[in-house]
Amino acid sequence: MKLETALERIYSMHQFNIKLGLHNIEKLMKHLGNPEKKIKAIHIAGSNGKGSTASFMSSILQEAGYRIGLYTSPHLVKFNERIRINSEMIPDFYIQNFISEMDEYIRTESPTFFEITTALAFKYFAENNIDYAVIETGLGGRLDATTVLNPIASVITTISLEHTNILGDSLEQIAYEKAGIIKENINVFIGILPEIAGNVVINVANQLRCKTFELEKYILISKNSIKFVSDNFEMMLNEMPLKGNHQLLNAALSILTLKYTFTNISNKAIEEGIQSVVKNTGIQGRYEIVHNNPKVIFDAGHNVECTKTFINEFKKEYLRYSKRTLIFGAMKDKNVVSMIKSLVHFFDNIFVTNINYERAYAAGELKSKAESNNIKVKVLNDSIKFIKEFLNNESSECLVVLGSIYLLGEIKSQLKYSLTINEK
Repeated sequence: MKLETALERIYSMHQFNIKLGLHNIEKLMKHLGNPEKKIKAIHIAGSNGKGSTASFMSSILQEAGYRIGLYTSPHLVKFNERIRINSEMIPDFYIQNFISEMDEYIRTESPTFFEITTALAFKYFAENNIDYAVIETGLGGRLDATTVLNPIASVITTISLEHTNILGDSLEQIAYEKAGIIKENINVFIGILPEIAGNVVINVANQLRCKTFELEKYILISKNSIKFVSDNFEMMLNEMPLKGNHQLLNAALSILTLKYTFTNISNKAIEEGIQSVVKNTGIQGRYEIVHNNPKVIFDAGHNVECTKTFINEFKKEYLRYSKRTLIFGAMKDKNVVSMIKSLVHFFDNIFVTNINYERAYAAGELKSKAESNNIKVKVLNDSIKFIKEFLNNESSECLVVLGSIYLLGEIKSQLKYSLTINEK
């Protein structure tokens, strides 16, 4: 089976949408010989920050000399980005062979896209002699396919109102779903959460006799830095490859988790892991500067909280630019009105565009929602042409591509941007 055919086979399972529940994935794991039982994993859930936190952890553990499996989602340009061992993406031939061998099972049992991808990752890790895996949940936690794991540590990054049609319409309900990754007698590491959500997570952990580590008890926050303080260890976090104060929190949560999960993580491994996170994990789309003069920024600000995080960073520089332009696209389960309302004050022009994905808003729908709230936006039918032409503009201008990671992925795949900052 060719790679293109194998990927088409996987992508076709999107038609079955999201099936929360563990019965199907447990059956699939058993069919594969239960590879999830052969890997030692750190399991990460949360509304935002999962991918960055997972990447920081993976990078630090690599610098400490471990062979690390990293499973994140979604990908930007290439499916293989989701599954890595150290910095190397899963090879094409492994995907081809897996889907070929699983073709009959897929046809008869109809697992979802995410269940197939999770099974692929766990089998790949189990067969390739990793020391540890860092696993990001897909959606929720309690009924997420990755929750078949019995991890060595559970991590909750942040909690906000998201996927309310699936996870519940209150912070308490969403916190309960995220806390569903917690397993009995396993240490739980908790990021900065709203008090009402934090109480839910701690209650679940207590019921399962887990020791909890709350990040806020280990950090001192100043304007543009965080001091991490724990037993016999201190570290100042300020400048790092991933921009934004929220990334300082993600890095600090990673340090907290690793310091109390491993006994041999050196200060040098932590420092080098943080600074090498892009090289070691290939993480993209987090306030990523893909071009200077004029400035082009890609940011996967896919929900209200992510948009606020982007704005907090953009505020530091937006007045430097003579003109600011935004290209925006989002999924249908996002509060796009709140997102656009928060962004409108920082841009001279806002364009909405289509994303080639069944769960995405059409550009016309986004335009209607914006204009019903007295916000003027324009439909952009050819983002690629627009960006290429923008690169010939005055060096003092700025273009931001923000929203769903699927939007960033589509554009990146066609423009073929690398992670390196490109000079005009």
